[in-house]
Amino acid sequence: MGFPGTWMTESESMIYRVVPKCACSTIGQIMHYSDHGRFFDGDIHDAVEGLHKWAREDSQPRITQRNGKRYRGKLVPLIIQKYGVEVGGPDGKDDFDQIASFRRFLLFARDTIRWKRPMEPDIHWSAMSGHISTFIVNGGRYDHIFFTEKFDAGMQTVIDRVETRHKVTLSEIPRFNESEGHGPKRAHPVEDYFDDLSMHLAYEIYKRDFDLFRYDAANPANKMPIGEIDLDEVHAKLGA
Repeated sequence: MGFPGTWMTESESMIYRVVPKCACSTIGQIMHYSDHGRFFDGDIHDAVEGLHKWAREDSQPRITQRNGKRYRGKLVPLIIQKYGVEVGGPDGKDDFDQIASFRRFLLFARDTIRWKRPMEPDIHWSAMSGHISTFIVNGGRYDHIFFTEKFDAGMQTVIDRVETRHKVTLSEIPRFNESEGHGPKRAHPVEDYFDDLSMHLAYEIYKRDFDLFRYDAANPANKMPIGEIDLDEVHAKLGA
């Protein structure tokens, strides 16, 4: 199986297991900059040089997916039909009940993760622990896991422990978010989207994430962790 989802700088100064929706674009661009003194021109996920990426062979045909169209276009009609999810019209700009649609989408996501129906779960709503575990079960060990909610402090710990070809000043690094601008803006505070059933579904899907990475399962309004990560516990529970 090897080490899927693993990126490494060409200088071998840093190795990173990509976790979707956890600042992976920014981290990848920082790694690229630390070696080359410039950011990759485009989505770092599309880069075929400048970073080592597991299982990306130069001889493999290059697959282009980021074409400005809706993310996973075939997904949208399916969740509209089967789950009653609204998406704000063809361009995502129409008004709709975001809270009702979120709760229905959460049920859809749970179904894909638990039963792989009506489709395979997407990596962007799979649990962090699942992504992280692949590195451990294949013999890897993490030196550092930090909270994206405390990004600068966590990434600075990494930068302080490595030698880079080019100096990285985090305060001058922009945030790269390839998903920004796609779809409607969130219309309500996060906690408004969660009723009792939504809380239950979220904990069912992400129980290991809440427990291992110390997130607050009881309070959707609190995006900050409520404890520190125990690396030994992470390796013991995800390496079994």
